[in-house]
This record gives sequence, C-alpha cells and structure tokens, in this order.
Amino acid sequence: MLETNEQIRLVVSADDFGKNPSTNAAVLKAHREGILTTAGLMVNEEGAKEAVRIARENPRLGIGLHLVLLFDKPALPASSIPDLIDTDGKLKKNAVGSGFNCYFKKRLKSQLEAEVRAQIAKFKETGLNLDHINGHLHFHLHPVVFKIILENAQNWGVKAIRLMREPLFLNLKIAKGRYFMRIVEAVTFKLLSSWCENKLRQKGIKFTDRVFGLLQNRKVDFEYLKKLLKLLPNGVSEIYSHPSVDEFPGELDALVNPEIRKIVCERRIKLIRYKEI
Repeated sequence: MLETNEQIRLVVSADDFGKNPSTNAAVLKAHREGILTTAGLMVNEEGAKEAVRIARENPRLGIGLHLVLLFDKPALPASSIPDLIDTDGKLKKNAVGSGFNCYFKKRLKSQLEAEVRAQIAKFKETGLNLDHINGHLHFHLHPVVFKIILENAQNWGVKAIRLMREPLFLNLKIAKGRYFMRIVEAVTFKLLSSWCENKLRQKGIKFTDRVFGLLQNRKVDFEYLKKLLKLLPNGVSEIYSHPSVDEFPGELDALVNPEIRKIVCERRIKLIRYKEI
C-alpha cells in the first residue's frame, strides 16, 4: 500500500446501523471488506443489539449515535413525549412541521431533551465509545436540538458532531438531476452549519471540513464515489451513505468495490474515524 497523505483524510460512515439485520450485515461487510470507518447507531431499533455485538467484535469501527427524533421508534414511552409522537406511536413524520413546532412551542423543548437524554443513556449502556453524533434527517442541527446537545456535551462525552456542509459546485460537477432540491438543500444546511460552527469551536468539539452524501438522496453509488474520490480536496472530509443488503445494495457495492480501494490508495487518502480528526 502506498504511503498515506496526511493532507487528505476521510471519514467514511454509514447511517442507520442497528435498523435491521440487512443494514447490520452491510455495515459489517463494508467495514471488513471495504472503506467504511464509522457507523451511526440507532439505539431504539430492532437490530440495535446485534449492531452492538458487531461493534464490539470490530473495535476499529467507530460508532456514533444516530440521534432519531423523527419517523422511527422513541426511547421513551409516548406518555412522556406526547407532542413528539404520531398516531402510530412512532416519532412524527413531518420533518418541516416538527421543525417549526420544536422551535416555536416551548413545551416541546423539555420533551426533546428528555428523548435525547434517553438515547444518550441507551448508547452509554452499550459500553461503546461515542465516536460522534449525527442525526436522522440531520435533525441534530435543529437549533433547539443542537443547543441541548451543546449544553450537555461535556457530561455526555460528545467530542465530535457531523456538520452538513457539502460543496455544491463539486456536487454539480459529478452528479446530475434534482438540481433545484440540491441547491436548496446545500444552501440551507450550509447556513445552518455556519451558525453551529463557531459554537462548536468554542466548546472544542470536532467536525470535518465538509460532508458528502447530503445531495445524493441515498444514491452514493459506485460512479458517484469514484468521481468524488478522484476530486476529493485536501483537509478532512466525510462521506456518508446508507448501505444495506436489500434496500440500498448499490451503496454497499460501492463501498466494497476494489476500484474504490485502488483510488484511495493511489491518492494516498488516509481513512479515519471522527476520534482521529
């Protein structure tokens, strides 16, 4: 293997670890046979126990908390967080509506904090080291949720957070389609992340220079990854995806493709976890 280049460092992460056996199998394969370095654990889902076992058996895989405040199962009973729960007993599915409600309805803050605390506690019960925090649909960057995390970061051992800053012009160069939505998403999350950045610096919490995957809408496939790695700029980047054996097999195939590993070696990209930033 070629000598690594310290100027190009890359976190390669998988979201939804613990969601189900398909996702867990994909994360394991992508880490052992591919370039995956970290995974975000969903502590409330059916595959969480299996995911924790996999993590313990693979200590080089960094494990973060994939904080879930929308769509899926909560850690707390519905009676404790009634304003966060939908009619089916799961967390609400309207991301935009929930975002506005969490910002303007003060009573939701205590419920949000209680749910975040519960998920942090469930993660700590695993005994795994917390590599970083990210969020389902990036809701960890919602101003109210972000403030909760920031205020408790020291006590919770939060040392790194994913900031959603994807270079728009680079993405437009290597991917096609969804132009309007990609521009809206890139601008929205760049503004939000800029607001968060100084606050993280003040707390000494780490983050990458840029993140890739946001504008791909779960299409981090081989062609995209190949083009991106060849143009990856200096500094610390993160590429995140949602590999699974059945739902998104193309993302798994990309992470384990020998040509992808070859590009990583040829460009002397150093694969890291968040804890190594």
